[in-house]
Amino acid sequence: MNTIKLYTEHLSKFVNERDMSSIHKELIEAKRTLLDGSGLGSDFLGWVDLPNNVSAEELENIKKDVKTLSGKAKIFVVIGIGGSYLGARAVIEALQSEFSPFENNSEHPYIVYAGHTLSEDYYYQLLQLLDKSDYAVAVISKSGTTTEPAVAFRIIKSHMEQKYGKEEAARRTIAITDARRGALHDIAIQSGYHIYVIPDNVGGRFSVLTPVGLLPIAMAGYDIEKLLRGAQDMRKVCVDKDSYEENPAMLYAALRNILYRKGRKVEILANFVPHLKYISEWWKQLYGESEGKDGKGIMPHSLSFTTDLHSMGQYVQDGERLMFETVLSVAKPQHEVSIPKDEQNLDGINYLLGKTLTEINHNAELGTIMAHYDGNVPVLRIEVPSVDEYVLGQLIYFFEFACGISGYTLKVNPFDQPGVEAYKKNMFRLLGKPGYESK
Repeated sequence: MNTIKLYTEHLSKFVNERDMSSIHKELIEAKRTLLDGSGLGSDFLGWVDLPNNVSAEELENIKKDVKTLSGKAKIFVVIGIGGSYLGARAVIEALQSEFSPFENNSEHPYIVYAGHTLSEDYYYQLLQLLDKSDYAVAVISKSGTTTEPAVAFRIIKSHMEQKYGKEEAARRTIAITDARRGALHDIAIQSGYHIYVIPDNVGGRFSVLTPVGLLPIAMAGYDIEKLLRGAQDMRKVCVDKDSYEENPAMLYAALRNILYRKGRKVEILANFVPHLKYISEWWKQLYGESEGKDGKGIMPHSLSFTTDLHSMGQYVQDGERLMFETVLSVAKPQHEVSIPKDEQNLDGINYLLGKTLTEINHNAELGTIMAHYDGNVPVLRIEVPSVDEYVLGQLIYFFEFACGISGYTLKVNPFDQPGVEAYKKNMFRLLGKPGYESK
């Protein structure tokens, strides 16, 4: 299997064999708890077998919707927040051209996002774009009452109905929601939207491989069956293997917990490829929302190198030693660009002639790892062979499975998020929502 690999040579002065051996039984127990559903949050374990459970009928329905709406829309608006959009955005932005808005030859619509912000200027600018473009919408919410996506959908629904009329607007709208109940479910039934179901036993941050992620990813033109094959192959490794040598998810979970117990309270996920920015954003929600509770948990943070080496690099190198670093490394790019010759060489970089940018970038990566390790930062490196659907499917499942094991090892419920409600209660009271009046 063309698979992701973990490298630990820059952890040797922080983690030893005794550490690894002593925590292994805890990891085995956490894995058993995850697989037999005997732990906290067991109602939300549908993601564990999800790669094998996506039906051929659902995939065919997604393909039909993609074909129909791609013929109608130049823009596809994905309305959701948190897990309802981050996974799809992570995969799409990892795969698409940085300059795709300026490329008008795609057979698939360009994906834009709403429901993840309450910025008035954002929605004004989005509506200006939608005035000039044919578009379709996927609105994603189990309840339909989460403030940010509910506000966005009301605004965009009104715009669509004014632009296309109610019947055509309904044909351009897909709802991804609960199977039986909720405001969005009821609106979709009343309006005649095509509905995809979010499984009851899959929480938002684990929902990338449900229609929540699969529909937008397919709409952007990417191969969701290949994505699922990658997840299926990684699932087999994660479920069947118990040794660190064979199971990268168990190794990652073990190292995180060992370093946390040694006082490393912050994990930086660093990448050297800007397309992976939203992989980091999805990862931050996955681990932050799963582990940050009961006064515990590693704080997930992300940096994009080499860009952030010219800003945050100083702190990582010489600041307080409270973090460890996980470098997400890409072995092979999709394209090759070399340094051209300049006879004057005023910039002094003719010594790079004959080298590709990837060779230079990999040396920047290795030099950074060496410097941070020398600066007393533990560094773990996750290498992906390339960035394509199959590898991203592996990476998604790897992070999800490791998160479940790591959370149970930490002795928290990895599948709830009680703290998320605190800001909402204050916001509702301040806005005068019925039932939240000041006491």
